[in-house]
Amino acid sequence: MTSERVKNVVLVHGGFVDGSGWRDVHRLLMDDGFRVNVVQNPTLSLGGDVTLTEWVLDALDGPAILVGHSYGGAVITEAGNHDRVAGLVYIAAFVPDKGESVNTLIAEPEPGAPVPVPVPVPPILPPVDGFLFLDRAKFHTSFAADVPVAEAEFMADAQVPWGLDALRGAIGEPAWRHKPSWYLVATDDRMIPPPAQRAMARRAGCTVTGTDAGHSVYVSRPDSVADLVRQAAADAVDAA
Repeated sequence: MTSERVKNVVLVHGGFVDGSGWRDVHRLLMDDGFRVNVVQNPTLSLGGDVTLTEWVLDALDGPAILVGHSYGGAVITEAGNHDRVAGLVYIAAFVPDKGESVNTLIAEPEPGAPVPVPVPVPPILPPVDGFLFLDRAKFHTSFAADVPVAEAEFMADAQVPWGLDALRGAIGEPAWRHKPSWYLVATDDRMIPPPAQRAMARRAGCTVTGTDAGHSVYVSRPDSVADLVRQAAADAVDAA
């Protein structure tokens, strides 16, 4: 929370993709006068991605809204402890608690677990040399169902290897425990089921909204993403 106007936004992508998918969100927010940085995480390990995100935050001239999509939600949950972060925005994202990882969140939960809705393992191919890829034949229907076919095919062919150390990286201190958080549920998501998204958001005390979109909502509905970031930037000031 801050009494200073939040003019910085930092966007963190998830697994299998790079930061270029944020292009339209970046444009919309820049047009509104925000200073927007896109983190190009290598997704080799959670610790490495958190460190790189912290480097971006270090270079800012004031408070920021930290935004994460999918696996990027785990990154911002840890990196959000940075002093520059005024609030967290989760976009169809994983929201792990202390000691949890994306890997534990997609496992069958114990009876009475805080997140009772398991996240089915998406069509990820068996690991090769410690890295994961999404099945290209199923990429469009699972990861980018509402993205134009040609664009989804390019995304599938341009996949970034997702390291097992990123998938298994456990959270030390979840920033959502002491910083305001918002969550955009993608109601047609076929990677992280909407009930699981809502359960994680509810546990973290996020302000929740939803939009009719698939997992790549940041690509297909950049307007909805930008709207929530604007709300977070305004509310972070109001809550100070």
